[in-house]
Amino acid sequence: MKPYKLRVDGMDCPSCALKIEKALQRLPGVTGINVNVPAGTVALQLDEEQTPKHTVRDRMAALGYTPTDAPASDNVIPHKREKSPWWQAEKIRLVLSIAAVFFLAFVTASLIPHWERWIYSVAALATIVPFARRALAGTLSGSPFTIETLMTVAALGAVAIGEAEEAAVVILLFAIGEMLETVAAGRARAGIEKLIDLVPRIAWREAGADGRTEEVSVGKLAIGDIVVVRPGDRIPSDGTVASGSSEVNEAPVTGESVPVLKEPGSNVYAGSVNANGELRVAITRVAADNTIARIIHLVEQAQESKAPTARMIDRFSRWYTPCAMVVALLVILVPPLAFGGDWVTWLYRGLATLLIACPCALVISTPAAIASGLAAGARQGLLIKGGAALETLGKVRTVAFDKTGTLTLGRPRVTDIVAVAGTENDVLARAAAVERNTSHPLGIAIVEAAAERGIELPRSFGGGVATPGKAVTTRLKDGFASVGSPRYAAEQGPMAPLLESRIRELEKEGKTVVVLFSGKTVEGAIALRDEARSDAGEAIALLSGLGIKSVMLTGDNARTAATIAGELGLEAHAELLPDAKLQEIGKLRHAGAIAMVGDGINDAPALAAASIGVAMGGGTDVALEAADAALLNDRVTGVAELIALSRATLRNIWQNISIALGLKAVFLVTTLLGVTTLWMAILADTGATVLVTANALRLLTHNSRAN
Repeated sequence: MKPYKLRVDGMDCPSCALKIEKALQRLPGVTGINVNVPAGTVALQLDEEQTPKHTVRDRMAALGYTPTDAPASDNVIPHKREKSPWWQAEKIRLVLSIAAVFFLAFVTASLIPHWERWIYSVAALATIVPFARRALAGTLSGSPFTIETLMTVAALGAVAIGEAEEAAVVILLFAIGEMLETVAAGRARAGIEKLIDLVPRIAWREAGADGRTEEVSVGKLAIGDIVVVRPGDRIPSDGTVASGSSEVNEAPVTGESVPVLKEPGSNVYAGSVNANGELRVAITRVAADNTIARIIHLVEQAQESKAPTARMIDRFSRWYTPCAMVVALLVILVPPLAFGGDWVTWLYRGLATLLIACPCALVISTPAAIASGLAAGARQGLLIKGGAALETLGKVRTVAFDKTGTLTLGRPRVTDIVAVAGTENDVLARAAAVERNTSHPLGIAIVEAAAERGIELPRSFGGGVATPGKAVTTRLKDGFASVGSPRYAAEQGPMAPLLESRIRELEKEGKTVVVLFSGKTVEGAIALRDEARSDAGEAIALLSGLGIKSVMLTGDNARTAATIAGELGLEAHAELLPDAKLQEIGKLRHAGAIAMVGDGINDAPALAAASIGVAMGGGTDVALEAADAALLNDRVTGVAELIALSRATLRNIWQNISIALGLKAVFLVTTLLGVTTLWMAILADTGATVLVTANALRLLTHNSRAN
């Protein structure tokens, strides 16, 4: 088995995907079929000894699609499709051909009026052939109830009862409808292609110690290469600034248009635009794995996954089409047999019912909206990993925030040192020695404070041992020392009343206090403060305006949590160990769907336990991989923007379903009353599909920040 990927033109809706899946499933040696309608691709695993590649392509071509092998370079850098002139598109050529045939039929019938019926009959039978061939191929491939089948039966029936002119109009309108679907699908695909436009194709790589540069394809860049990024250039791949200073526009990744200053050591992301200074960048990711490439692949994967509503519609449509054919048959048979109705009249009405029953508009109603919503979010730095996540976000009733690194900047600073044994520098030095290998923000801040003071740290023996939520312990020269929470320190031995009083005062000021102790002896305390993000208060207010409750879940002490929560205007649950955080999320889920917002590392269990996990982080691996959604712009207000986008998408879905079913219901009644003609029936179906698609495309212009 080897992977095989194709680009498929003419695949415009989920019905197309279902036909292709069923057809390919019948081929030996074909497994793992993955049809991505928004991207216009089919990926599968193929054993060429059982089924050659050309057989796969032929099977899809028989269904009316145009498959071509996807370029191998797609796996390195995503590429846009080459666009041919509009008149070369297959469906446009088909429309023009059918129109030409019927114009010729019209002219001939005008010259020979008494042959009019036969002229139009020949024209209708000739032009129905492409659709009849597709209907037959679908039936032989396991999809007997396709729109081509319904349309072919209706057109042939119209010819049989002497309504050849109407059959001709039906065929032409159906072809025009298919052409409009292709145009609409192309517009929806533009959401991904705008991201692909951001991927640079060339880079200026240093070729020697003398600073010479050479132009190379981005796909040839290797980790460790140094590239020169001039003002106005796009950064070719993720990397770290080796030298130079410049402002960089990261809007392609984060959605934020305000340039960010980049200096030596700063991380930069592929697709970002260098503004005003020359940068030398050390490449840290190859082209296939850089941020923009991963975002594109994740959005494509998200569009492949079906939302719950889409799955429901798919299941419904599988029964809907055969049931519609039964209803049309009953319309034809019951009135003449039971009430003596005219056979030709009710046959005509039954054929019209068949055309009205075409499920295209209904089937496309949800995936078109989901695809547009996902693309709109990606362009605003809101990455949503699938239709299910997009739907769930709109149903959220509570948002739980981690504190450190989410509501706050995650960069606490040492503000106070209380020495019980020795000097302040002694306390800071020993605490930093304990924390020197930590990844915890508080420990990092303590080590940085010691470095800023130029303090030499005591030697430690071995790495620190962490007790989550309690303390870190390390063996120093004179024995074991620990840095932990005041509560944990108090459990190890009594603290002096004056120290306890001072710790309470510091915590009332919104500071986090850690205690340094050896065995049962307290040596001192260190206070740190992590300031709230500038947009955190605005985010809570926006969520409140959406009718959503906000809570803070933190392992920090109750006083510090209460101070931060009071400033931001939300409820706080403090001193929660990881298992307690999970229990709290379980309680909150009883009130409805809950979203957990965290940094994607320490909060991984909580992110997984929530109805939807949202990770912070400007394009980091964690932000892209750990949760159901990621805020690439690293703004807390992005949570409200995600929910607003989801709600807009859900409204759009139900509008689409209402349009699809509403028009069908109206025209079904008018058909039974004898008002609707065949051409009006097919126009109603085509019109519903176009309306639904156009309504879904409105989401591409949705701006969550303006809503």
